[in-house]
This record gives sequence, structure tokens and C-alpha cells, in this order.
Amino acid sequence: MSITTRAAVLRHSTTDQPFASSAPLSIEVVTLEGPGPGEVLVRIVAAGLCHSDLSVVNGDRPRPLPMVLGHEAAGVVEELGPGVSDVGVGDRVVCSYVPSCGHCADCAGGQPVRCAQAQAANREARLVTGRRPFSDASGTELHHHLGVSAFSELTVVSPLSLVRVPDEVPLETAAVFGCAVLTGAGAVLNTAVVRPGEAVAVVGLGGVGISAVMAAALAGAHPVIAVDTVESKLASAKDVGATHGVLAGDDAVEQIRDLTHGGVTVGIEAAGHPAALSTAYAATRVGGRVVVAGLPHPRHQVGVSIASLVAEEKSILGCYMGSSVPRRDLPRLFDLYAAGLLRADALVTSRSVPLDDLNLALDRLQSGDEVRQILDPQAH
Repeated sequence: MSITTRAAVLRHSTTDQPFASSAPLSIEVVTLEGPGPGEVLVRIVAAGLCHSDLSVVNGDRPRPLPMVLGHEAAGVVEELGPGVSDVGVGDRVVCSYVPSCGHCADCAGGQPVRCAQAQAANREARLVTGRRPFSDASGTELHHHLGVSAFSELTVVSPLSLVRVPDEVPLETAAVFGCAVLTGAGAVLNTAVVRPGEAVAVVGLGGVGISAVMAAALAGAHPVIAVDTVESKLASAKDVGATHGVLAGDDAVEQIRDLTHGGVTVGIEAAGHPAALSTAYAATRVGGRVVVAGLPHPRHQVGVSIASLVAEEKSILGCYMGSSVPRRDLPRLFDLYAAGLLRADALVTSRSVPLDDLNLALDRLQSGDEVRQILDPQAH
């Protein structure tokens, strides 16, 4: 069965700003094929606007176009396709932008973010079932964004992309758990495995970076040093657990080394920029761990002295989606939120943004004024 829905469609990547004028995202009435076997229809209640979305708009993360954008979201299950038993109609759910097949070597080994089938589906901008259920008014097939396509009133996803949300967690907050919180907290707890008393620096204070700061404080790290180019974000980081804030610049590494008597044990890059990684690496002490959680343009590379890497015995660890197992980690993170120990609401700087204001919201994100803007696709 086909239905219609309003959705944000990206037809061409552009760096032409302001986006409010160039309008790269068009809000269109599109056709959505109902859920097929192994698929679920979800009504999107809240969708976070993330730098990963901006990176598709500006071409830093090239994706097949045209595409219904959006990958960080929460909503309510409206309809089940044949064979679905993981979730039920009426369930409140959060979306994970990396589904998993559940039976390959990586999934069985506890690393579902490395699932080859899921990565292939995301790379080809389709569901893991092989379908692309969106099409525009002319009948042209629209690509799916990371298995979610959340900038739409309704979307079809795989149940492998869904985790139930407990009643204590508002859906507009649950949305940020699917990307920002899962990635930032996972970088600290799963990838770096931060221990009490270890010094941590987080470079880049977007949604992922602020989540990493919260998780580092929760893990008992000390000191927790927040680094960003925007001074107001340093205050936000201190509000959720950072002990110090350092404005990014020429003397940032020296300041961090002075604060920690030689460097942090764990340096986390959360900005998706080579300069941020250089700062995190240089600020990390001998024998320390550097976690790379940001996603820059594929052309970006960073030079590291091999002699330094050997002599100082540093480890550089890649971190995709927080090295997480969503069905294991999200319920734990929700419990921490419900207990008041993980202040995920602090990430949300604007709420109930309608789809019609999405291009303007891109400008606010680009300027660094916002951490997480939450869209309400149902709002007009």
C-alpha cells in the first residue's frame, strides 16, 4: 500500500550559503510504499539535526542523490510488515543508523557496527531488505539515508534499526540517543574504556563531544577537559561535567599539558576535523589513547610522526557509532538518563523545529550556535 508524506529531499549537494537562501532541502509531498517483509512503518516524532546531515548537504560525506535526509530520530511504530516480531504497533522507538544482520562474524562477535551487510546497505542508500520505498511526485526513486530517512512525517525502516524507548524518556530527548549520545558516550565507555582517575580531553563540543564529556565525568575521569573554538560551548561542557574548558588555538595543547602535568590519558576527537585530531594527539601523554570519533571529508588525512607513535607508545583508535551494540547500550543509557545521571537534555538547544525551517536550521548548525536542534516533522 502506498501512502503520502511530507519529507525533506536533497537533490544536489551545495556549499552555497546561507542555506536559508540556497534552499538545498526541498520540502515535498512524496510517496512511501508501506512496509514489506522485514520492515516497519514509523511515525517520526522527533529528529535531531546532526553534522552528519550537514556533511551530506555540503558534500563532505558524498551520498547517492536524490535522498530523503535524516538519521537521528525517535518515533512510534505504526505498522508491521510480514514476519516482524521484534517490535509491535504503538511501541515508542529510537532509530539506530547502523542496522545489523545479527549473524555475521562481526555481529556474533559483539561488533555490529562493522556488519558488512549493513554497511553495504548504507553505502548504497537503501534498506537492508534491498528496497528504497520513497519516490517523488514524478515517480523517481529517492535514496534512503542510513536506513532511517528521518526528515519525514513517516518512514520505513528495518526493525534491526529500532530499540524500544522506556516511558520515562521523552521522545524528543530519545532522538539524540540514536547518534550523539550513543557515539559520544560509546567513545568513552566502549572504545577508550576510560577508568576512574584517568585524565580525558574532548576536542569538539557538538552533540558527540558533549555526550563524551558527560560519559567521561560519569566514568570518574579527572580532570575532564573540554576544547572548542566557540567559548560558549565551554560553559555548556562545564555544566555537564567538564572540570576545565580550553579555547582551541595555538596554545591549547600547552594549556592541556600544564593542567595534566604532561598530557591526558585519553584524547577524544569529536569534531571531524584534522586540526582537532592533531590537538587530541599532541595533548595525549606517553602511553595514552587517542579516540577518533568525528567523520571528516574522506580526502582529509593527518600526519603522525611514526617515531613518536613508536617511542611514545600511543594508541590511535577508530570509533564508529561509539563502538556500540545499540540493543545492549541504549537501554543502559536510557536507565542512566532516567536516574538523572546522564543529562542528555543538555544537548538539545532548540525543539519543535518544523520541516519548513530546516534550511535555516542548517545555517544555525553551521554557525556553531546550536548543539542539537530537534525537528518535529508533524509540525506545520
